[in-house]
Amino acid sequence: MQPAIQIENLALELNGNPVLRGVSFSVTQGEYVSVIGPNGAGKTTLLRCLLGMYPYSGSAQISEIECREYDSRALARQVSYVPQTHDIEFPLSVYEFVMMGRYPYLSALSPAQKSDEDAVERAMQITGTTQFKSRTLRTLSGGERQKVYMAAALAQETPIMLLDEPATFLDWRHQSEVMTLLKKINTECGTTILAVNHDLNSAAHWSDRILALKDGRVFASGTPDELIQPAPLEALFEIPFIRKQTLAPATEEKV
Repeated sequence: MQPAIQIENLALELNGNPVLRGVSFSVTQGEYVSVIGPNGAGKTTLLRCLLGMYPYSGSAQISEIECREYDSRALARQVSYVPQTHDIEFPLSVYEFVMMGRYPYLSALSPAQKSDEDAVERAMQITGTTQFKSRTLRTLSGGERQKVYMAAALAQETPIMLLDEPATFLDWRHQSEVMTLLKKINTECGTTILAVNHDLNSAAHWSDRILALKDGRVFASGTPDELIQPAPLEALFEIPFIRKQTLAPATEEKV
């Protein structure tokens, strides 16, 4: 199976400071990979390179084509993105916002087609947001909004989805709902997932594989059982980790 994402010797400097240093890894089609690491490790910057936002050196390929060779609309048909924070203040309805996910296919001179409407309806049904379709974004809770953002990304109908802290700032219930939904998109829709995640327990539970970054380099890559352990985590974050039984919300079993 060909890799959905192939990174080789990726490097980037911002304002003269190296942020990524010779990063190499691949993500296979349909895989769910979580990116972990301390602040400043280059996690979000890595996602932005894949979105064509930075002039990197080395190679970053999406579906075997170099990211910098895509035009913006072609890349948006391959990769959707859910950022960490959203500043949506204008009064869009949920339906209108999710329809914005169809921008790679829409023409400024023509209305949405039935294929666009079908994609939006399907994305809202999968994410459980149909009940909000007539409400404005500003009236939704944080967890409800996050599901709508994921619906917009899903309506984009891309084989790859990038997410930056998909459950940040959510309470336990909404964290569980969002992460369950993300796994559903991965398994039932076949979408390849690459997600930055500071929650190590969440990364361990939902991911097929963990990619650990430190100082702009790949520190380690392996299964959750291999990396979410006291010794490798202590080396990664430079603080001690211990195993201790804790309470956490019940979640669906891994598919």
